[in-house]
Amino acid sequence: MEVWDFNLRHLRAVAKIAELGTMNAAAQAVNLTQPAITQALGRIEAMLGIALFERRHDGMAQTPTAEIFVPRVEAALAHIASPHVTMSRFRALLALADTGSYSGAGHETGLSLPSLHRAVNDLALSLRKPLVERRGKIVLLTETGMQMARGFRLARVELEAGLAELEALKGHETRRIAIGAMPLSRARVLPSAITGFLRRRPQVRVSIVEGSRAELVEPLRNGAIDMMIGARRDPLLEPDLVQHSLFRDRLVVIARKGHPLDGKAADARALAGYPWVIASEGAPLRVLWEAMFTRAKLPLPMVPVESGSVMTIRQLLMDSDLLTLVSPDQVSVEIEAGWLVKIANLPDDLDRAIALTTRASWRPTAVQAEFVAELTRAAGETHQAGS
Repeated sequence: MEVWDFNLRHLRAVAKIAELGTMNAAAQAVNLTQPAITQALGRIEAMLGIALFERRHDGMAQTPTAEIFVPRVEAALAHIASPHVTMSRFRALLALADTGSYSGAGHETGLSLPSLHRAVNDLALSLRKPLVERRGKIVLLTETGMQMARGFRLARVELEAGLAELEALKGHETRRIAIGAMPLSRARVLPSAITGFLRRRPQVRVSIVEGSRAELVEPLRNGAIDMMIGARRDPLLEPDLVQHSLFRDRLVVIARKGHPLDGKAADARALAGYPWVIASEGAPLRVLWEAMFTRAKLPLPMVPVESGSVMTIRQLLMDSDLLTLVSPDQVSVEIEAGWLVKIANLPDDLDRAIALTTRASWRPTAVQAEFVAELTRAAGETHQAGS
């Protein structure tokens, strides 16, 4: 079963039955007759293969299944945020946003181009706001269209999560967990959490999306990934996201084996005498690097290369006298091989917090919550091993 098999009006009816407790009250709330709402509920239950309500003389009582599924439906409807949205309009706008063209949307959905045009145009007319604009042969979403598409993506995530939870009740967990991973998390913590988790849940598929925070934050907001792991940021700057601290990372200065500072007691003044490769301005790592020199009242060293790629940094270090600042976990293999060496430790109070970031509205499934617990365990073990 797919999300697109549902009728949004029927889902609204199910949510109202749960909220109001009787078929009559729900029918009035969604402007359906009692036979129509009874039929709508019957279709939803037949599709799911599970009863959502028990029919009693005093009304409708939610089953344990409904207690799982209905909150997902309510969250999806809240993201959709308009009674004018039908499933065909929902699907058309989302496909258009994802592919960037009507032809691409048609290829993705299998719907005809006239059907897609009509669905998007009808939605715009009902909202009295333009959702798309043409620039030659290119179709772009307006600001309203982009906001609506984001809500639709999150609604789809909620409905997919609801279906996955119902499958889990039947003993068929099919959930995929999508994780945004910044460089540090890929070094040790995340692999440890995934292997531990898959020993218990081998049927779950884990998708890792690699990138910087700038590359991952929008996919997180759009529901393309479930969570993101990396350096903690100021929570006031991103009120729609929630950060859960995992551990504190102690940073070290790294250089090639045989660097002029190799084997010497290098203080901030000595470190300031060499060029660096470091993350771009504004990144938490860059802020800590700058603090190391400003507190010593030294001018910042030259930074001929800005990069957050450990692979790129490693090669640059091995072929030059550049220095960098990283977590030891990120270059542990190179240090063990004798290619790179630790030059100095960053002061203890200049460590950085590593956090798990999720949407504020995120409601994890049981499987996702289990993975988060495994991640917390792996992070704790990493912290203890490094302390």
